[in-house]
Amino acid sequence: MRLICFLVLFVTVCLSAHAQGDPFKVFELKSDSTDYTFKVVRIKDVKLKYVPRSAKLRDPRAVLNRIKPLRRWYKRFEPTSFWKKINEFGLNINEVAFVNWNAGGDNSVSALASMRFGRNYKFRYLNWNNEAVFRYGLNAQEGRKLRKTDDQIRLTSTISFRKDTLTNWYYSVKTNFNTQFSNGFKYPDRENPISRFMAPGYLFLGMGTSYISTQDNFNLYISPATMKSTFVLDETLSNQGAFGVEEGENLFLELGFLITNTWEKEIVRNVKMNHRINLYTDYVRSFGNIDVDWEMNFNLKVNDYIKANIGTHLIYDDDIKFDEVVADDGTVIDPGIPRIQFKQLLGVGILYSF
Repeated sequence: MRLICFLVLFVTVCLSAHAQGDPFKVFELKSDSTDYTFKVVRIKDVKLKYVPRSAKLRDPRAVLNRIKPLRRWYKRFEPTSFWKKINEFGLNINEVAFVNWNAGGDNSVSALASMRFGRNYKFRYLNWNNEAVFRYGLNAQEGRKLRKTDDQIRLTSTISFRKDTLTNWYYSVKTNFNTQFSNGFKYPDRENPISRFMAPGYLFLGMGTSYISTQDNFNLYISPATMKSTFVLDETLSNQGAFGVEEGENLFLELGFLITNTWEKEIVRNVKMNHRINLYTDYVRSFGNIDVDWEMNFNLKVNDYIKANIGTHLIYDDDIKFDEVVADDGTVIDPGIPRIQFKQLLGVGILYSF
């Protein structure tokens, strides 16, 4: 009797243990058919780790009619670029109008358009800076014809290489080209232009060393070997020997020492200073006589589009003469003397960057 009870208890325990499932298993085997050779595996409800938009938390299927449209574009991934691009267009307009003004005065409108483009590449040992600046200004005043107030074309390219990534000193090759768009006159004389496109035109080409700051806002270039080419492609000005060329010649070459410095700094909030200076002296003709081209601008930011500008531009070139005296037969009695050229500007307008 005891043996029979023991056997019944043993069978009951075995069947009970077989019937209990493992609580740590994710999958459960259930039979949907009387054929025990085939069994269906059902996945238990598991909470999704990454939930699609508008999908049920326990249903991995994303039904199309439940998906919401994308209402805003997410910023796409952009690979790192070693190019820094500058595209700026500015327009300053000044206007004065009088109606029955007892103190007197003439109505006038002046406009100054400027464009600046830059393509600068910097990666490890190589630094390549390119800049193009175009400026042109006109003034219309009641009672007189249209006059030019500004005219400039300046192209600059500098290739620099350094021996390691710790130093800020580079070995550099620099080229700079300057000229103007249209004829320049000594008003009110409009018959005899004193300058034209490529008369003069200046081309500097040299090699030396540069100090470039880490933020690229300070650049000092020193070149002990720079060739300066002066072009006078106008026949009348060439025959006069203007801008240092020999009479009848279109090109004058010089070899000298060049120092160039550019510096940009935000001195106070929304006021940025832009400084550029070129100092050049010729080895052969007049060593120690320095040609100066110095430009200083203060850009005052009102908002992203409206800005004010205060600037000065000073030029001294020994080859540009003033107060020339010419006889009636064309003979030059007095070639004149070089003088300091100075320009000051103040303008408020728009500045668009793209």
